[in-house]
Amino acid sequence: MYAAARFRFASTTLAALLLAGCFNAPPQEQKPAPPSYDRVAAIRAAGAREKSVIDVAPLRDPGIGGMQDAAQADERAGRYADAAAKLDQALKLAPESPDLLQDRAEIAVRLHDYATAERLARQSWSLGPQLGPLCARNWQTVVEMRLLAGDEAGAAAARKGVQACHKEGVPRY
Repeated sequence: MYAAARFRFASTTLAALLLAGCFNAPPQEQKPAPPSYDRVAAIRAAGAREKSVIDVAPLRDPGIGGMQDAAQADERAGRYADAAAKLDQALKLAPESPDLLQDRAEIAVRLHDYATAERLARQSWSLGPQLGPLCARNWQTVVEMRLLAGDEAGAAAARKGVQACHKEGVPRY
């Protein structure tokens, strides 16, 4: 009798386990991740779109250029603090370099230091050519920071700054 009770218990337990394996919880519905807005990509796209007749490209000091290249590699690898440190070091050597200031502003955006990003972009603009791709990146940085701050009027004014960066060429016939 004891063996029969053990057999019944074991068979009932086995049947329950087998049935439990047949029933799966319904799969969780995977919601697609919301598309993330890359503010730095928008800033750089504004510079890439700018096809002004004027595009000032400063001569690069090889040492500073190496630091910029290393900072770009750090940024691509997601090491934003390392990129910022390299650009800060370069800025100690060339504190009034508009392209370095703008690069550092873009890294500040990556680090969510929006006040610094806007300040550096404005400083870059004031020291830079105020025309062409760098100008467009400067003002697009301001646009993005004003939008983050909820300042639509400031963003609209900065968009006018982006448009003012364009200089048409002389028509040639």
